[in-house]
Amino acid sequence: MKNKPVTLKNIADDLKISITTVSFVLNGKSKEKNISEQLTAKVLDYAKKINYKPNQLAQSLRTGKSNILVFMVEDISNSFFCKLARIFEDFIYKEGYRVIFCSNDNDDEKSRELIDLFTYRQVDGFIIVPSPGIRSTIENLIKQNIPVILLDRYFEELECNVVTINNKQASFDATAHLIGNGFKNIGFITTDSNQSQMQDRLSGYRKAISYFGLNSTILSIPYNEMQQDKGQVKQFLSENTALDAVFFATNYLAQRGLEVLKEDNYSLIDRIGIISFDDHEMFNIYPITITCISQPMEKICSKLMEIMLVLLNSKDVLESTNKCILKSELIIRESTVKRFVKNTKDSFLFNKVL
Repeated sequence: MKNKPVTLKNIADDLKISITTVSFVLNGKSKEKNISEQLTAKVLDYAKKINYKPNQLAQSLRTGKSNILVFMVEDISNSFFCKLARIFEDFIYKEGYRVIFCSNDNDDEKSRELIDLFTYRQVDGFIIVPSPGIRSTIENLIKQNIPVILLDRYFEELECNVVTINNKQASFDATAHLIGNGFKNIGFITTDSNQSQMQDRLSGYRKAISYFGLNSTILSIPYNEMQQDKGQVKQFLSENTALDAVFFATNYLAQRGLEVLKEDNYSLIDRIGIISFDDHEMFNIYPITITCISQPMEKICSKLMEIMLVLLNSKDVLESTNKCILKSELIIRESTVKRFVKNTKDSFLFNKVL
C-alpha cells in the first residue's frame, strides 16, 4: 500500500507544536517570527529525517508563484528548438526556475489546449513559438498579467515581448552570396505560411533576386504535407532543371531536399549551390558540407532570460515591451563555393574554381 505524503499537520502533531510554526520555519521565516534557533533546528532536522517534500500546488496557491516556466516550440525534436531549449534550461535553472517543454506542432487547437492547461496549473510565465492563429490567446494571457515572450515569430501590432532574428536581411544576404558566387537560377523552397519569420525569409530572397535582375522560382509547401512526404520537392526539382542553386527556408526542408537529391540524382549535390536556413549537425559532415544561416542560440537564450526575469518581477507585464531582433551569421561551406558551367550537354555540370 502506497504511503500518504507527509503534511505540515503531521510534523506539527509529532513535534507537539502548531502548524503555523512549522510553516514559518519551513518557509525561512523563523527570525522574522521570533522562533528560537533550537526549535528551528528541531523542525528542519525532523523534516529532513522524514524526507518531507512540500506540496508544490498548495505552495503556489499560497505564494502565487510556482517557479515553473513553459517553453513551447513548434517541434521539440527539431535540432534548432531542442538545442535552444537545452541552453535556456541551463541559464534559467541558475535563477531558481524549472522549465516544462512542449510542442504545439504549429497547430492552433493544440496550442490553446496546452496554454489553458498550464495557465490553470499556475506556471509563472510562457515562452512561446506561436502557431498562426493564437493571437487572441496570447493577448488574453497578457490581459491576465501573465509574462509572455514570443520566440522566433510574432504577430504584427500585438504589444508583446518578442525575441527573433533578422530573417529578412539574413535571407537577402544568403541569396546575394549565391549570386556573388556565380549562381543565377536560384530556387527557394519554403513552407506555405503567413507567419512573420517565413514571410520575412521569402521577402529577403525576393528582394535580392529583384535587386540583381534575376527571376524567382519558388515552391511553398503546406507544413503538414512537408512532414509526410518529399513528393513536392522531387517534382519541383524535376520540373525546374535550369536551377543551379536551391535555398531552403528551414533546416528540415533542407534535409528533405538532400534526401531527394540522394535518392534521385546524388551527383547533383556536388553540382548545385545549396543553402539552408538554420544549421544542423549533418550539414558539417555531408560529403559536400552545406552552407547555412546560423541563429545565435546563446544570445537568444540570454535575451529570453533577461526579459523574462524583468517580467516576473514586474507588477504590469506591459510596463515595458521589447522587440529584440538579433543578428544571424552566414556560415559558408563547400555547397556555395564559386563554380562555372562547362560546355557540355549536362546543364547541371559545374566545377569548383580553385
